[in-house]
Amino acid sequence: MPTFHYTVDDEPFETHAEVMTPREILDIAKFDPQKFYLIQIEGDHDVSYEGKLDEQIHMHNDMKFITAKIGPTPVSSR
Repeated sequence: MPTFHYTVDDEPFETHAEVMTPREILDIAKFDPQKFYLIQIEGDHDVSYEGKLDEQIHMHNDMKFITAKIGPTPVSSR
């Protein structure tokens, strides 16, 4: 059974699962899927999984994910 190494916000994780969902990846990384969504960094482009918590992600080594907070981002009023 292969082991796939990946990162979430630069924190290392590993799995034996060949397919995972954004919900599972967020849960493992201790992020609340109701408050955060996952973004996969792939070379020159990003893949957003906002609103796609149960979409299948086919895992491979060295995948890189970042998290983003759901909802409006406060803007400073100067």
